Amino acid sequence: MMPGMNPRKMQKLMKQMGMKQNEIKAIKVTIETPDETLVFENPEVTETKIQGQSTFQVVGTYTKKKEEVEIPDDDVELVMAQTNVPMERAREALEKTKGDIAQAIVELQGEGK
Repeated sequence: MMPGMNPRKMQKLMKQMGMKQNEIKAIKVTIETPDETLVFENPEVTETKIQGQSTFQVVGTYTKKKEEVEIPDDDVELVMAQTNVPMERAREALEKTKGDIAQAIVELQGEGK
């Protein structure tokens, strides 16, 4: 809310503008990015609807979790066989592509050009 403004007036003004707010009783909120996952435990979550569009506000402390993909030795050997690179390089490519064998092979073959 805005400082110095009566909460009732604020609610009335928001209603006139077609805005609706709803508190969501969330236990956990998870946001996944390409590199990591943010986990909010017991956050305050507010949904604001304006002209049919919903916007969510998440407030609270969070922890970061790095995405770790387990790379099986068979996958490393397959990439090595297809690209003629050492084991370490094949594993690095698989880690970079989060275990995507085809993408790792394409990237390693592209380096040779």
